[in-house]
Amino acid sequence: MAIPRQLPNAITVARIPLAVVFFVLLVLGGTYGLGNPTMRWTAGVLFIVAISTDWVDGYLARRYDIVSDFGKLWDPIADKLLTGAGFLGLAILAEVNWWIVVIILVREWGITIHRLMISREHVVAAAWMGKLKTAVQGVALGWALLPLHTFIGIPAWTLVTAVLMVVVLVLTVASGIDYIVAQVRGARSGS
Repeated sequence: MAIPRQLPNAITVARIPLAVVFFVLLVLGGTYGLGNPTMRWTAGVLFIVAISTDWVDGYLARRYDIVSDFGKLWDPIADKLLTGAGFLGLAILAEVNWWIVVIILVREWGITIHRLMISREHVVAAAWMGKLKTAVQGVALGWALLPLHTFIGIPAWTLVTAVLMVVVLVLTVASGIDYIVAQVRGARSGS
């Protein structure tokens, strides 16, 4: 079965407006227990659907051998917009500490800016550690965004969320260091 060559890229691009809609729903839905539960559930489900498309577009591109430089560049950007909106929204709602969000966003956007700066020379595809980081961010954010406290109680939900955010923070910093080390090695071997 043939698929349109641009389908993976179209899926990637679709995550960008989904990030905006998700963010608005999250903030309007409000914090757990105090906001609009329907909007909060909708925001959480929309995030999970949107972040799941990251796997779908990558699978399609590899399966049908239609990997493109556009996809290699814009797929991580779309992921960062979506996850960044999640982290930012949770910080605005005071459900995740700002210092954690700031460290994560500085790492995410610092590397994204670097990727954009060197994109004329070559496109840097995400490394395995970056892919693992994105997957764990998706799971942690999915957990934190869904108002699951209604089923397990606020103390348990808060504890699990805090542990997941620390794991995300460690992986985000470690994958950032891995990216920098790989770029320095590549620069040395290229000169």
